[in-house]
Amino acid sequence: QVQLVESGGGLVQTGGSLRLSCAASGRTFSDYAMGWFRQAPGKEREFVAAISRLGGSRYYADSVKGRFTISRDNAKNTAYLQMNSLKPADTAVYYCAASDGSASQYSSGTVSEYDYWGQGTQVTVSS
Repeated sequence: QVQLVESGGGLVQTGGSLRLSCAASGRTFSDYAMGWFRQAPGKEREFVAAISRLGGSRYYADSVKGRFTISRDNAKNTAYLQMNSLKPADTAVYYCAASDGSASQYSSGTVSEYDYWGQGTQVTVSS
């Protein structure tokens, strides 16, 4: 089992920045690729970004490319999502997730390719 706990959400104005953290415990963190997803009210959970086990490969949804950066620190068992130039459309609950799948699996952004999930952290961007 892998336990994931997100933090860093909050209320920010349009154009502002937030940094989300995802602290992992349980199994060896570097055994898992990590992803960030988000879910707005009334919408399906959608892929935001993913990072490979050692951090050498990163993948982004088109909607956040150039504004968000995913990273990880395996020594600290933590993944991050730096979010810049935030827009009201970015308002959602953000979830981190861990995948033991292949690159083609976790980079697909498919929810079912991720094995463990955090409880989520709310991000609200005001206009």
